[in-house]
Amino acid sequence: MSASATPMRAIHPDVTALLALGRAAGSLPFEAMPPEEARRAYLARRLMLQLPPDPVAELRDVTMEGPDGLLALRVYRGLGTGPDDILPCLLYLHGGGWVLGDLDSHDGICCRLANEARCCVVAVCYRLAPEHPFPAAIDDGAAALRWIAAEAGSLRIDPARMAVGGDSAGGNIAAVLALMGRDGTAPASVVQVLLYPAVDLSMSGESYRVTTDGMTITPATMRYFIDHYAPNPADRADWRASPLNAPSLRGSPPAFVLTCGHDPLRDEGRRYAERLESEGVPVTMLDLGDQTHGMLTLSKAIGAVHGTLPYVAAALREGWRVSTP
Repeated sequence: MSASATPMRAIHPDVTALLALGRAAGSLPFEAMPPEEARRAYLARRLMLQLPPDPVAELRDVTMEGPDGLLALRVYRGLGTGPDDILPCLLYLHGGGWVLGDLDSHDGICCRLANEARCCVVAVCYRLAPEHPFPAAIDDGAAALRWIAAEAGSLRIDPARMAVGGDSAGGNIAAVLALMGRDGTAPASVVQVLLYPAVDLSMSGESYRVTTDGMTITPATMRYFIDHYAPNPADRADWRASPLNAPSLRGSPPAFVLTCGHDPLRDEGRRYAERLESEGVPVTMLDLGDQTHGMLTLSKAIGAVHGTLPYVAAALREGWRVSTP
């Protein structure tokens, strides 16, 4: 790492140790690998860097008919909930740059949120790029949200207390689904949880210029992901790819937005939160200035995970509480 690239803001010691471990192991950045190889590397890093998922009251895998074949979903019900309890529900969209990730990669986050928020979480394994570029992931997320609403009885959830959430690319999809729910083109959500979200595919934010090389995600990594997800540059301006470009955010559901200091996406996440707030949407903003992108899936290495996820769950509980008539 060159002296000129060193950031001014502090880096958490856990992040420093994690990066040193990656350098010692000779880990390649995702952009140095074709997608299939990057997916295998992502899985291997999960096994090294994530603690085993917490037990939940119920976990089952199901399938639904999606826009282009069957989609896999995983349903979680949190500890302390009864089998007949009617629970609020979070649709969770995993991160991974629209190229990586599956139900297993974010199992730990979903289990923890189900337990801490005493809710049902439904995760969806949406189609990945480059095999399925934009807007396939959006179409799959919307289909999953419609399926949850239609299956509310069998899922034992309250369709009036649904939330959408996700991290990184999943945060992008969740933000779009929240706007679709406002507009009536998808079931309405009462809370949106955007964890270091990608909301502007132009890659023009200030944090793209100040983020150091060698972090978990760099500007080069994001360009790799975006080139695979939206290879047509004209698509990147579409608000369904870049929700920051939506003509209006007014009427969106209350939002929880998490950003990290050492992350190319920090600036756009903060701008999205500020714009939501300026257009009358209640926003809770949490900025972890010494943390790096993807930290919530690094539970073995990053101690802050264990305080951050309960905070996210508390925001969900509060959103559901105030939305209940």
